[in-house]
Amino acid sequence: MSTDKYKTKNSIKELFKTLLIAGSIAIFFRSIFFEPFNIPSGSMIPTLLVGDYLFVSKYSYGYSKYSFPFGVVPISDRVLEKSPKRGDVIVFRKPGDETIDYIKRLVALPNDTVQVKNGILYVNQNMVKRTKSNIGVMRNIYGDEKTFTQFKETFDGIKFHEIIEASDKDLFDDTIEFKVPEDHYFFMGDNRDNSRDSRTPEVGFVPKKNLIGKAQIIFFSHNNSASIFEFWKWHKAIRFSRIGKAIE
Repeated sequence: MSTDKYKTKNSIKELFKTLLIAGSIAIFFRSIFFEPFNIPSGSMIPTLLVGDYLFVSKYSYGYSKYSFPFGVVPISDRVLEKSPKRGDVIVFRKPGDETIDYIKRLVALPNDTVQVKNGILYVNQNMVKRTKSNIGVMRNIYGDEKTFTQFKETFDGIKFHEIIEASDKDLFDDTIEFKVPEDHYFFMGDNRDNSRDSRTPEVGFVPKKNLIGKAQIIFFSHNNSASIFEFWKWHKAIRFSRIGKAIE
């Protein structure tokens, strides 16, 4: 074999080795520490917007088989388990179709009762305090406008977050009283009238093994007004004020 052919073969081997090592490190980091996640819908407005990219901490609640790519680690429940807190924004696998990731706010813990009456949330039959903070208008892709009221909602008297309501008379503004089973959680979107969440049969109660991690920080955000090739428009498309914002 000539020297040039040997060098070429050796270079390809080294490149493959480098890529394999880099890929393994990336998979390890993604599985154990942080996983990137992007927001595809408006169900968490105003906390999260379509086009937000965020990091999810995988270690916050321990690990299940869904913490790892393709569920390759045979964990039956959770290991190194830590309990989430009411009000956390969490990424989880949709019950019944664990190929789909959802992101919602945790509103009720195992053995809690939860109900929505006239748009107001009740946990363990106690009304969750909400205070009007703003009124705004959103426009859909067809140009139709809709008025929303923004509220500060407070859990346990210490931690508040923002929600929006179009009205208190929409489909999921009056529900039955749910009783959260052991080892399950109840989630809702902050865009209360436009969220498929635990109030619906297609999501329902979420088993603890389906939790992926806690949403921590927005590392990039854009409003989808420019493609990757329209670099001259990037300064208007990128939401610089959201980059580095902690998720609460």
